[in-house]
Parts: sequence; structure tokens; C-alpha cells
Amino acid sequence: MRIVLVGPPGAGKGTQAAFLAKNLSIPHISTGDLFRANISQGTELGKQAKAYMDAGNLVPDEVTIGMAKDRMEQPDAENGFLLDGFPRNVAQAEALDAMLDGEGMKLDAVLDLEVEEDEVVKRIAGRRICRNDSSHVFHVTYAAPKTEGVCDACGGELYQRDDDSEGTVRKRLEVYHTQTEPIIDYYRAQGLVVTISALGKVDEVTGRAMEALRGEKAA
Repeated sequence: MRIVLVGPPGAGKGTQAAFLAKNLSIPHISTGDLFRANISQGTELGKQAKAYMDAGNLVPDEVTIGMAKDRMEQPDAENGFLLDGFPRNVAQAEALDAMLDGEGMKLDAVLDLEVEEDEVVKRIAGRRICRNDSSHVFHVTYAAPKTEGVCDACGGELYQRDDDSEGTVRKRLEVYHTQTEPIIDYYRAQGLVVTISALGKVDEVTGRAMEALRGEKAA
């Protein structure tokens, strides 16, 4: 299957993408991974992206699209892929359609992870990271440490990243609503959108997604 995964920040896209890709035996292609791979390998597209990023500018659509095209042409993506973070706007969605059409392919589904804005803020703004080891992550509501502000694993101080503050989260949501959310309507017009609730345990959301995708495939 060829799938695009969409949803607001905090919807759990990265987690669900990994599980779904494994269950469907297709590669998980994320924008972040594409950028890191191209920059670390020193590809021409990677050099272009790095130049924009170093200057504090957004990477142009054509560079992102070029990276995605190269990745989707790899042998492991021959039988499908799951795109996470791409396309991020309607222009990229149109470019993806044109790219697939040129190869005689099409998307099978656009999986929309739905979660209320207040829940997104609660999920992200409640995160606390250990200063000694960033892999030690807690949450004031869902995974609270035994002692407030102290890491259970090493006793390090727990803190809130600047990116996780409520103000920053709401700004990220504004960007999502303005730039990315319109692609849902774009794909809905093509009959591709499958919306599921992103609330609940990880395996419950994955089960919901698999059931929805199986129904889409059968249709």
C-alpha cells in the first residue's frame, strides 16, 4: 500500500508510522529521516537543504520533493511506502500526485489521525525530559515520576523543553492548520481520506488504523 499519514503535532504520527510500516511490510519514509540521510551522505539535495537550514530559512518544496522522489524509487519501496511529514502542503501533495502518475502509480489511502487541540497541548506541554539523559522522558499526567521534577532512572533534574511550552505548541498548531490541514480536504476530494481517533493506548490506535486501512484496501 502507498499511504500518507497526517495529523497535528502530538497525534503520535511517528510512533504509529513505525508500527504500521512494520505491520504492512513497507518502509516508513519521514521528512526528518530524509533530511538527515541526505545531509549526512552529502548528496546534492542534502547540500542544498543544509545551506537553507544553516541560513535559518525553510527548505524549498522542490528540494524536499526531490528527496522524497529519490527515496520512493529505492527497491524497498517498490511494493509501497508510508509517508510521514510529506506532503506538508497542497503544493507538495500536487507534486506527489504528478510524480506517482508519471510512474503509473497512485496513493491507496491518506490516514488522518484525529485528536482535539486541547489534548495535543496537554500531551506535549506535559512532557518532561531528564537533563542527564534525554531518553528518559516523563509526563506530568500520563507517566509522572515518583518524585516531582526528579528522574526515576538516574535522579537527574526533569525539565520542559522550550519547544514543548504551551505557547510554542499552539503556534505549531496554527502552522499545521494553515499549511498542512488543507491537504486533508485536497485528498478527501479524491476519496482517499480515512480518519481515525488518535486517543487511547498505542496498540489500540494501531489496531484502529490497520482495520481502517484493510477496509480501504478491500474497497
